[in-house]
Amino acid sequence: MRILGLHGQGTSAYIFKSQTVALRAKLPKSYEFDFVDAPFHCAPAPGIKVLFDSSHYTWWPKATINGIKGAHKWLIDYIEENGPYDAVICFSQGCSLVSSFLLYHNLETPEEPLPFKAAIFICGGLPLGVLEDLNLPITEKAHAVNDATGALLKKKAGALIDLAKNLDKIKPGMGLWDDVNGLLHDPSKMPDETDVFGIDFTAMPKGAMIKIPTIHIYGAKDPRWPSSVQLAYFCENRKEYDHGGGHDIPRSTDVSIKIAKMLEDLREEIGA
Repeated sequence: MRILGLHGQGTSAYIFKSQTVALRAKLPKSYEFDFVDAPFHCAPAPGIKVLFDSSHYTWWPKATINGIKGAHKWLIDYIEENGPYDAVICFSQGCSLVSSFLLYHNLETPEEPLPFKAAIFICGGLPLGVLEDLNLPITEKAHAVNDATGALLKKKAGALIDLAKNLDKIKPGMGLWDDVNGLLHDPSKMPDETDVFGIDFTAMPKGAMIKIPTIHIYGAKDPRWPSSVQLAYFCENRKEYDHGGGHDIPRSTDVSIKIAKMLEDLREEIGA
């Protein structure tokens, strides 16, 4: 099973590799991961610089349609040169890269074969600008939710920066995402498909739906949980798991074992 790893904004291949050590340790040695740096340098993600002394990258300097499509071309070129890959695993902005690539493929070039058979999404969603560019039905509510959850995540990121600079404030048993106030979702209840935070999936063209097997890992305390759930609803053949944390990559033993089992099931499904 050969998997391409696509990191989040403001991190790197090295950081994503480090963040997934616990998960990869639970997988058979036959798994091969290729973690790659995005093509553009950028500022580090909040709190990352304190933990990792490395360069930081982004898949696009600005989330314009041209910037996103440019990242798609970069991805295709990289896979052609370094593939094949059975699947991709991605976090945050890396999920935006892969999911938007899949939607454009579905609606613009469906006759072309996909360069991978499955995708693992961790705490990521689809850029609403991409959905609008593809003339998919997006409401003002969806934009309002997107703006509000983005602001909540930014606020929490500021608090995490403060903690990273003052480690004495972190007490035993303290959950780093326990104090996020104003969440717009109830993680114990999945939304009805007619209103997934402003998106009506009963009105979505069938051709837009992502059909390859997907795994969706998200955290109940992540302000961007609604975006992760929207992406899950775009995928017809999906498995979902809420790790209970925030906008991060889970590393506890129990969670790592659970996700590793999901990857093993996925490997069997795609015959890798």
